[in-house]
Amino acid sequence: MNIKSLLLGSAAALAAVSGAQAADAIVAAEPEPMEYVRVCDAFGTGYFYIPGTETCLKIGGFIRVQGDFGRDESAPSDWDVFSRAYISFDAKSDTEFGTLTGFYALEADADNDVADADYKIDEAYIQLGGLKAGFFYSWWDKGLNGETDSLSSNSEFNSIAYLYDGGTFQAGVAIDELEDITTRNNGVGIEGIVSASIGGVSFDLLGGFDTELEEGAIRALVSADLGPGVFQLAGIWASDPNAYFDQSEWTVAASYAFKVTDKFKITPGAQYWSDLDFVDGVDKWKVGVTADYAITEGLSSRLSVQYTDADNADDSVGGFLRLQRDF
Repeated sequence: MNIKSLLLGSAAALAAVSGAQAADAIVAAEPEPMEYVRVCDAFGTGYFYIPGTETCLKIGGFIRVQGDFGRDESAPSDWDVFSRAYISFDAKSDTEFGTLTGFYALEADADNDVADADYKIDEAYIQLGGLKAGFFYSWWDKGLNGETDSLSSNSEFNSIAYLYDGGTFQAGVAIDELEDITTRNNGVGIEGIVSASIGGVSFDLLGGFDTELEEGAIRALVSADLGPGVFQLAGIWASDPNAYFDQSEWTVAASYAFKVTDKFKITPGAQYWSDLDFVDGVDKWKVGVTADYAITEGLSSRLSVQYTDADNADDSVGGFLRLQRDF
């Protein structure tokens, strides 16, 4: 019995070993772990890592539906409705020279009077640290709160710019291509800006010189937190018409963005132009109000009504009603 038990136990052990070896032989290799999109918080909210790289990407934009109204707004009609789509791609990564940025934005307008949407590149540029090159909005694009002011004649160029950012103090210079703006096809403009901010007060001093016309303009803009809102004041002087400002010899504008509630804001504004179109004694002034209401997160509305009175034209009332979904 002992010999029989020993033989049976040996056979069972050999069978178990053989079975284990056979099972090992048919086990499939484990799949590679999937690489999910990772959140990148190094440059703010909304960025994620492009899989397989250390570059962070943010996709944003808006959909806007707007109705404009005013005398002969869409002649012979006094009103017009259009829709706009905007999408942007912002790619950032850290380098030994600072943050490297590639930015691209596309804008398209759809109106009933055209067969297809009007597509255009809104911005396309490369930025490394304080150095920026490409097609982008210049410092002249900055305006006051609301919709009443007009503080530049052209504000987007193919440019190369450098901005030193010291926190409370900034200084920059830019060279702009003034294509199809002044006397030559590819004129050159020069910009310079100095900015400072202390507490709730900030100040910009900006200058632009058109080398083709040999004329320029200087603009000062101050912004201050005041009570429940923000007060802004700006003034411009131009030597003669130029690429940066060709509306008048000088102008002054002001606005106050009054925050009624967390969702509702009212911004009255006014602007005065002296020697309009650089004609002595011809003046113009404009007053208006803009109301903003945040309907819900990502959805907002804006109503703007403006009254304009110029010496060389009839007075007029115009504005728009806008609904916008941001993402």
